Amino acid sequence: MNTKHPVVFLTIDDGVTRTPEMVGLMADYDYPASIFLTRNFVQADPGFFKQFAAQGSLVENHTVSHNVNMVSQMGYQQQLAEINGMQDYARQQFGRSPTLFRPPGGAYSTAMRQAVAAAGLKAIITWEAKSNAGKMDYQYGKALRPGDIVLMHFRPEFAADLAAFRAAQLAAGLEVVLLEDFLGVA
Repeated sequence: MNTKHPVVFLTIDDGVTRTPEMVGLMADYDYPASIFLTRNFVQADPGFFKQFAAQGSLVENHTVSHNVNMVSQMGYQQQLAEINGMQDYARQQFGRSPTLFRPPGGAYSTAMRQAVAAAGLKAIITWEAKSNAGKMDYQYGKALRPGDIVLMHFRPEFAADLAAFRAAQLAAGLEVVLLEDFLGVA
């Protein structure tokens, strides 16, 4: 996202791995994040993710089943059902309807854009950088830029990924702010 404001946005996806260390690290760094959750991954322990919400993060929509081929394998109605299913679950479990959507794998189509809008979401969110396997990967350049959206995952290497993000964020002199606040869709 193009901006001159010295900010960066942390997003964390899926919800497969859950450890107390993750909650502690996010609290220690005082990072708000947009957490794009998949219902089928988090329904066994939604309380775990409520801890992040209590720290200022917001739960967003990453579908019911995380089908990375949904753009090519599903029609509009199936996509809408995947998106609405997570909307309903998030509202019931976290007390808020998500406003942002991240398509599994990042691919989206016109039909998906229409389904996202029909579900009441405000934007489809992709990323410019990711913290993965303890290092940063950039789509553009070799460092974080103002307005970059960074992708992470709830994985076993969470601590290493968050440390790589923190080093890049501090080196770039950027403040971590909540994407929803910046966009005015919290």
